[in-house]
Amino acid sequence: MEAIVEYCCGLDVHQATVVACLLAGPAERRPRKETRTFGTTTSELEELRTWLLAERCTHVGMESTGVYWMPVYNVLEECFELVVGNAAHIKNVPGRKTDVKDAEWIADLVRHGLIRKSFVPPKWQRALRDLVRYRRKLVESETAERNRLLRLLETCNVKLSSVASDVFGVSGRAMLRALIEGTATPEHMAKLARVVAPAPLACAAVRRARGSLRGGV
Repeated sequence: MEAIVEYCCGLDVHQATVVACLLAGPAERRPRKETRTFGTTTSELEELRTWLLAERCTHVGMESTGVYWMPVYNVLEECFELVVGNAAHIKNVPGRKTDVKDAEWIADLVRHGLIRKSFVPPKWQRALRDLVRYRRKLVESETAERNRLLRLLETCNVKLSSVASDVFGVSGRAMLRALIEGTATPEHMAKLARVVAPAPLACAAVRRARGSLRGGV
């Protein structure tokens, strides 16, 4: 099969090491092959970048396995045409596998243009996506904790969610604090909230709650 890339490199990326196989030479000839192993710290990845630039490498391929490829991508993306492929699409033939052979296989696929590139957003979009995803996780965690507290209150026969307009509002938090401290009377705690039920019902709910909390917590 005819090669289409003259200077390319295949990377087999792991947690602590990166095995790089460089293929260099005219497309119509057998390429020169050189394999080196680098660490995954920033300085060592910069050494990898310097070596590839000195060898006039233009294309670098790797598998998108786990998160180990991301730091490598961040260091190399401004200098090379990066080809990140799905591991299932570039799987080597069955047999004796080594890191060196995997790197050679990826380099050979890149040289012949046989790896379908996975979409990797630009750096600013990746940063924004990480921020949005982290915010969503925080919101989900907050919601989960609120639901856990509501379940605990119901288990202890606390009916705040039935009589208070917002259990987690300013007045609702004041009622929760009074329940935790155990210093306020049921009548006083009922007055702390904006209730959606008559005051006697709210007072009864809190009075029953205090007894349940003492016995169940």
